[in-house]
Amino acid sequence: METILDIVQVFLSIGLIFLILMHSGKDAGLSGAFGVGTGAGPFGGGSLVERNLNRWTVLFGILFVANTVALIRISCPSVSRAGRVSS
Repeated sequence: METILDIVQVFLSIGLIFLILMHSGKDAGLSGAFGVGTGAGPFGGGSLVERNLNRWTVLFGILFVANTVALIRISCPSVSRAGRVSS
């Protein structure tokens, strides 16, 4: 189970990095190279694409945090919920 979660963590990390780099920043960033924020891309208006990009980024962020917590709980079963080591 831990191995599966480790593999999922790697894919979530790569996906989250890619999604964050796709966001347009002050200088239009990497997303400007693909026409995401310009409105001249293959999808027409950039606002819908940016909104969907935000949703996917938040989803991947939540999944990343949930997977991290699950990995911690599986890796360290001796740590109780209060943070004390049980004997």
